[in-house]
Amino acid sequence: MRIGVPREIKAGENRVALTPSAAKALKATGVDLVVETGAGTGSGFSDGEYLAAGARVIPDAADAWSADLVAKVKEPVPREFRHLSASSALFTFLHLAAFPDLTKELLARRVTAIAYETVTAAGALPILRPMSEVAGILSIQIGARGLEKACGGRGVLLSGAGDAPPGDVCILGAGVAGRSAARIAVGVGARVTALDVDRGKLLLAERECAGRIRTLHSVPETVAAEAREADLLVSTVLVAGERAPVLVSRELLRSMRPGAVAVDIAVDQGGSLETTRPTTHADPYYTEEGIVHYCVTNMPAAVPRTSTQALAAATLPYLVSFARNGVEGALRADPGLLAGLNTFRGMVTCGGVAKAFGLPWVSPSGAIG
Repeated sequence: MRIGVPREIKAGENRVALTPSAAKALKATGVDLVVETGAGTGSGFSDGEYLAAGARVIPDAADAWSADLVAKVKEPVPREFRHLSASSALFTFLHLAAFPDLTKELLARRVTAIAYETVTAAGALPILRPMSEVAGILSIQIGARGLEKACGGRGVLLSGAGDAPPGDVCILGAGVAGRSAARIAVGVGARVTALDVDRGKLLLAERECAGRIRTLHSVPETVAAEAREADLLVSTVLVAGERAPVLVSRELLRSMRPGAVAVDIAVDQGGSLETTRPTTHADPYYTEEGIVHYCVTNMPAAVPRTSTQALAAATLPYLVSFARNGVEGALRADPGLLAGLNTFRGMVTCGGVAKAFGLPWVSPSGAIG
């Protein structure tokens, strides 16, 4: 089997799908592994390290894209659409519910596309989890920077100082990203409130934060009340495979504290603020309705070495299975991996994507046979 790792070209994306150590482990299965020149540079991994791991380093992206399986970090951007084909399966973050044009291309080109974010294991999302943790942690330091006057913020230090009170942080969602954000916010001394519809997740957040946060059941009235009092609002809402629900309206933003910050981690899935629009690491903040927004679609790329190491550790067992069993064999052997199948031979095999675009849905097991 041939596995290709192209260099990421999405704006600000510095991660790579494989570390050299993961490449070495994958090579031990006997695969032909090709890595595009410079693919690991942004994460601090040289071409020489991949060569030492047994990979072939090639100068042309097309060679990496023509492999039996293409391993990436982020969804293909329009410049990469020409590489998509039925002969190469794709394994990457896709978030198709927010990308109608990419969905059309994958269907038209009959691509077998497996999305990291919908792969499951024991009811969890094992590949998405480490990136959610990174994004949650980053949301607090990013939000703290946004609160600085130079970024348009209201000039609040989250920890407080002297007789000045700490800032107020409101976190929507108590999943992996939300709990990670809560731990960091509590750690810097902010007053923290987390909201979720799942009481079990709220109890877990209370334990992880040693009881130093308020937790509330999430209903529209409570979301509105807490958002109005927040210096920093962090939305981490996730419905796996589906477009994110809009929880914060433009009208609600107008009622918040002027110069407050909203960090929308859900931007990958379309965003949970009515005013969300994607931004980049080069120009991450914008102000709308008096609120500083941060809506970067690849937040973990800000710390690419850590993120790449965590992501590669999560994907390696699946890549080994692909190498040993072939793409379709690996999918048939693992129901959790099969749940990651989003498109197959022109069919939509992810319910959330079908719902987002009003397209027919075929179950992954029904599609692959």
